[in-house]
Amino acid sequence: MNKQPVLMQGNEACALGAIRAGMTFYAGYPITPSSEIAEECSIHLPKHGGRFIQMEDEIAGMAATLGGALTGAKAMTATSGPGFSLKQELIGYAAIAEIPCVLVNIMRMGPSTGLPTSPAQGDIMQAKWGTHGDHPVICLCPTSVKEMYELTIEAFNLAERFRTLVMVMTDEVIAHMREGVLLKDDYKIVNRVRPEEAPGPDFLPYKADPETLVPPMADYGKGYRYHTTGLAHTENGFPSNSPKVNEALIKRICNKVDKFADELEMNELVETNDCEYLIVAYASTARAAKLTVRELREKGIKAGLFIPKMVWPFPKKGLNELLSKNKIKEIFVPEMNLGQYVHAVREEVNGRCPVHLIDDVSGELFGPHTIGHKIMEVAGK
Repeated sequence: MNKQPVLMQGNEACALGAIRAGMTFYAGYPITPSSEIAEECSIHLPKHGGRFIQMEDEIAGMAATLGGALTGAKAMTATSGPGFSLKQELIGYAAIAEIPCVLVNIMRMGPSTGLPTSPAQGDIMQAKWGTHGDHPVICLCPTSVKEMYELTIEAFNLAERFRTLVMVMTDEVIAHMREGVLLKDDYKIVNRVRPEEAPGPDFLPYKADPETLVPPMADYGKGYRYHTTGLAHTENGFPSNSPKVNEALIKRICNKVDKFADELEMNELVETNDCEYLIVAYASTARAAKLTVRELREKGIKAGLFIPKMVWPFPKKGLNELLSKNKIKEIFVPEMNLGQYVHAVREEVNGRCPVHLIDDVSGELFGPHTIGHKIMEVAGK
């Protein structure tokens, strides 16, 4: 372990974590409040033999990122709400063509231009459903500067393992705050599986491993010649109108993640051993909720906190374990939106206890007292 913590900004930690994961290509377009990620990549990537390129717009930034990944590079781009919307079509392309890369979205107040420098959490459902059609979604959500570093590394590991786009999504508060970060000397690094067979006319670029459901990935420029398309396709990569082929393809690209959803969960639990009032929170709201739990416990209210570090796939296993082990009377979901993740929580809870939304769209950071006041009101204290 490094003995001394390093003062680091959230966006800086994201860029450095990506380089630690092996990123060698970044393409993007500056947008508040994610611009420091691009700036840090432009400074540090050349020092590590990588390439940085600023594209003409958000769509081009996403397209270039996919192109870099197809050549074998670990590639990343970063954006905020308006750019996230523009990237959606190519997110779908990455899903069906199975192109591994990382997309960072620093959420800000919307819709449209909104409040560019104010925190919000209005893109949570867009991350899940933003692009059309059924597709795999992995979305990590850091709550600290250190997690910005470590979850960016994990995002690359998951992208390489599942051969899919992985999102890192948090809000402006986490991106711009500075904290002392104590980093490990060694982090697990995962690299994509490449084909064992030599290039040739019989190579099948989308022939998946029967256990992982993931095809080995050949790098463009290494002698392999194959077709990449956004159309439904067979194992040889060429388009097909066969209903049987299309159904098998869509189910496989979704199941390659869903099959391992329970294993992938990353949840932080705070005072949940005996909790009666459970808070479910993510990103900077989770930080406020930690203080809320402490204050409520001092008043004799058995509050607890469930923080999903991977918001998608939804952490069904972790939440259900809490519901089965505790006599939870009420669940509270504080969000800097008018209600998004709360719908997924309610769906999973399925009437076992009331689920309350605590919303805020003021552009201000959630205060712990706002959350606590609502819980005390419901608890009749």
